[in-house]
Amino acid sequence: MEAFLEATYYGNTILEWLTALSMMVGALIIGKTVYWIFQNVARRLTAKTETKLDDIVLDMIEEPIVVIVTVMGFWAGFNTLTVDSERVFGFVANAMQAAITLSVAWLLARLIDSLIQEYLVPLTEKSETDLDDQLLPILRKGAKMAIWVLAIIVSLKNAGYDVGAVLAGLGVGGLALAIAAQDTVANIFGSATIFADRPFTINDRIRIQGYDGVIRDIGLRSTRLETRDGPMVTIPNSIFTGSPVENVTTGEKGRRVVLNLGLTYDTTVEQMQRGIDILREITSGTAGVGDDINISFSSYGDSAMVIRCAYFVNPDASFRGVQSNVNMDVLTRFGAEGLNFAYPTRTIYNIDAGQG
Repeated sequence: MEAFLEATYYGNTILEWLTALSMMVGALIIGKTVYWIFQNVARRLTAKTETKLDDIVLDMIEEPIVVIVTVMGFWAGFNTLTVDSERVFGFVANAMQAAITLSVAWLLARLIDSLIQEYLVPLTEKSETDLDDQLLPILRKGAKMAIWVLAIIVSLKNAGYDVGAVLAGLGVGGLALAIAAQDTVANIFGSATIFADRPFTINDRIRIQGYDGVIRDIGLRSTRLETRDGPMVTIPNSIFTGSPVENVTTGEKGRRVVLNLGLTYDTTVEQMQRGIDILREITSGTAGVGDDINISFSSYGDSAMVIRCAYFVNPDASFRGVQSNVNMDVLTRFGAEGLNFAYPTRTIYNIDAGQG
């Protein structure tokens, strides 16, 4: 048995291989034990405290900590072995360091994201301005991206790469990258324009390039618009810098309605005046209609005398609901007053009727 354990394979005895393997298995067991302690002991302790901070920290760090403990155990077991090849040893060492660095980045990214969700998001929801609601998602994504970029740079540095040379190489290819990513850059500048000029904010209703809907999310690359038909449309932010945007929500007077009513040519002057008065009574008495109301006998049409009624629906009122109420009242009141709506008519004269 002793001879078997002292037999050498790939530069290490069977006993050394078993020792290294047992340390690696022990690292897995320790990792599982640490996870069990977090789940069953630490959570009970944090649940008794009044603050939620310890619960958040525990929930976010338990999995990365287990990964770090396991990787370190593997590294300790590997260090007990004699590796003749420096290349293999360096590769494994760099891989272990990179794994630990990325695990720490994972821990920090999870922790920061959870703290933002728990403490900053409720503050932005309570504030009166929508600017913080738009900036917070970008800052949230930017913080996580910065952590991961820094972790990758540190990993490359630990692996022996010349980070400066790598960045310089990226600079050489920067022109080609800029050409390939010009749409992305344009969208990022578009988002900057949105935040600077603020043509709209979240929950504003806008119209652009045939789309009519409510803004639900503003990102670095695109903006999500929930259309009035229901589907969500993703619009590149560069579109907003080169296209007219109609903000329906922020209009001081609201949305304008123009109603053209054609009365028959047998309508008397008194009836025409009565029609104008009825329209003014209806619009001024309908909830949701603004004060700016314009009614006039506008024109003589081919088949009717036209009354033009223009009014505004207040921004906080239901546009379709107010419009429907006005139209129903017009139909009811005009019918009760005997004011007849015209329809296209045509009179045909037979010029051959008196000949022959």
